[in-house]
Amino acid sequence: MGNPHVDFHALAPEIVLTAAILVVLVADLIWPERSRWTSSRLASIGVLAALVPVVTLAVDGQDRVLFGGAFVVDKYALAFQGFFLVVAYVSLLMSADYIGEGDYYQGEYYFLLLTSVLGMVVMASSRDLVSIFVALETITIPTFVLAGWRKHDEGSNEAAIKYFLIGVLSTAIMLYGMSLIFGETSSTLLSGIAEYIRHHDTTSMFAVAIFLTLAGFAFKVSAVPFHFWTPDTYQGAPTPVTAFLSVASKAGGFVAMLSIIAFGFFPSQDSWQPALWILAAASMIYGNLVALRQTNIVRMLAYSSIAQGGFILVPLAVAGDGQAALSSFEAVIIYILIYGAMNLGAFAVVIAVARRTRSAEIESYSGLGQTSPGLAITMTIFLLSLAGIPPLAGWFAKFVMFRAVFDAHTASSVVLGVIAAVMSVVAFFYYAAVVRKMWFHDPAPEAVVEGQRAIPAALTVAIGLTTLVVIVVGIYPQFFARVGELAFQT
Repeated sequence: MGNPHVDFHALAPEIVLTAAILVVLVADLIWPERSRWTSSRLASIGVLAALVPVVTLAVDGQDRVLFGGAFVVDKYALAFQGFFLVVAYVSLLMSADYIGEGDYYQGEYYFLLLTSVLGMVVMASSRDLVSIFVALETITIPTFVLAGWRKHDEGSNEAAIKYFLIGVLSTAIMLYGMSLIFGETSSTLLSGIAEYIRHHDTTSMFAVAIFLTLAGFAFKVSAVPFHFWTPDTYQGAPTPVTAFLSVASKAGGFVAMLSIIAFGFFPSQDSWQPALWILAAASMIYGNLVALRQTNIVRMLAYSSIAQGGFILVPLAVAGDGQAALSSFEAVIIYILIYGAMNLGAFAVVIAVARRTRSAEIESYSGLGQTSPGLAITMTIFLLSLAGIPPLAGWFAKFVMFRAVFDAHTASSVVLGVIAAVMSVVAFFYYAAVVRKMWFHDPAPEAVVEGQRAIPAALTVAIGLTTLVVIVVGIYPQFFARVGELAFQT
């Protein structure tokens, strides 16, 4: 027997990223004084290097199936791999000075962050329950530690413990659901599960198994009522970690949910659609209404993240109706890409403002237009984009979401669309409240004193990149629209 064939080109992004993780770990041992820039630079180079094979695979255009169908490299996988690596690079830019100036172990921080990103890259190609589970836990376990990175801060410790305990519970529920699915279908491959559903009547036990599996994923995406960890964890964790959790980790959960529905559960619409409908509606309503009452910008963005997760779930919740499948799956991809730019940018500005005011209270944003007009302009762009105001990218995210609802054309989809429309209006009020404080209120005296502190170059680049994406995609949305189309092109 010959050696089994391994397509190293298909695995190149994972191989390069793994090599970068090992280099960061070894470098931290070689330089005991933990040079301020060594680990962050090595991590950034590794992430950018991993993007190279993603580009070459995309140019090649050939779908590659490995490990008996459990790992697939296609346009869908490459779109998300590229997204995760770009988000990781921006997160590293946001982290460089924040971690370098604080009482943090830098080598371990970048090691854990890159390990989580490796799980995301694997998740994009996973087409098997086992590989999805392993990838999801590779994403999540490092973030348990990162959430409590401020080890001398009681709030950070509390955030990590809550995140860990609820995370372990959700994993147990998800694994139980997956075990029932395997017992029913005798397959862990998503293609095998879909084939079983097409040729057999689904039992009530199978519907329960799907619900339990989706409940586990709902924790990962902070969907109500599995959101309890989100506000405290976002507020207690270091802000770059919060940004990473709100975008990359959440997107990893959505990719898992999208993959398992699109490639596995889709033929059994009655088993998963009602659950997703409830999750989407509850997340939009609860997230937006509670965000209205927040006085801390990080907690407001945490509840905003819950609400945005509900908006992303809307297309999935109507994907099984009418002819909405393709437009729904495309809408989820496009929304995730745009949401990543908007939310990362907003948290980058939060970090920059906190460097000057030493506060994350919304009141500290009063008069920011006078003390730091550049930050005020960019924060206004991100908040209005999150609200879906044209010509910023957020409007296109909302557009593709509502397009999927119209394509479904059922009573339940119309009701969900109405809820989404009303909650979009509600969201505008708390986003606009921050904008109003920045431009129409006088600055606090301490904000003026701190206002002369310079913004680090890496953080400036992060803000600039995300601002550019939000503006360009808002004016020319066809770029992200094309990515969504290609992802599900057969």
